Amino acid sequence: MMEHFIAPEAVVFTAAWVLMLLIGMIEAVGLGSSGLDLDLDLDSGLLDWLGVGRVPLLVLLVAFLAVFGGVGLAGQQGAQAMTGALLSPWIAVPAALVVALPLTSAVARLLACLLPRDETTAFEVDDLVGRTGIVTVGRAAAGSPARTRVLDPHGQPHHVLVEPNDPADSFVEGDTVLLVRREGPSFRAILHSSPRLTDWMEI
Repeated sequence: MMEHFIAPEAVVFTAAWVLMLLIGMIEAVGLGSSGLDLDLDLDSGLLDWLGVGRVPLLVLLVAFLAVFGGVGLAGQQGAQAMTGALLSPWIAVPAALVVALPLTSAVARLLACLLPRDETTAFEVDDLVGRTGIVTVGRAAAGSPARTRVLDPHGQPHHVLVEPNDPADSFVEGDTVLLVRREGPSFRAILHSSPRLTDWMEI
C-alpha cells in the first residue's frame, strides 16, 4: 500500500497531502495565520468562483490540497485496479486538477456557511447619541462637562464628556443620563427617566 503513495506517478498527490498536514500543524501551534493576505485580484472570475474572499485564503489552500491529493490518489488507485498500472503524472495531474477545482469551490461554499464571520466593531462617534451612560468623574453643569461612561452599540465602553442639555440642570457622579445630541467634542444629555431600562451594563 505504501508503494502506491510513494510511486513516481502518485508522489505529487502524496506531497499535496503532506503539505496540507504541515500547514495544519503550523496553524495548530500558532505559527501561521489563517488570514493569509496576498495581493490578489478579487475581481477575477476564477478566484471568485473558487471561493477567494468567502473563506480565509489559507483555509482555501488547505481545502484544495486535501481535495487534489485525495482525488489524485483515488484516481491512481482506481486506474491500477482496472488496468494494473498507474497513470502517467502527465495525465493524472491535469485530470485531478479538473476534478479538484470544482470540488474545492463546493467545499469553500460549505465552509463559508460553517466558519464564523468577522464582525466589525467600527462605529461613528455620533452613534452614541441615544445611548445611556453613567457619570463617573466630576459634576456636569453648563460649560463644565463631566466624564461619563457609555457603551456603544457593540457593547464597548467609551468615556465621553457630557454637559446638561438644559443649562439649569446638573449631573453628579452616579447619575444615569441619556445622550441627546453631540456638540463639538462633548455631548448634551438629560437625566434618564427610567434608569432600569438603560442600554448600559453595570460597571
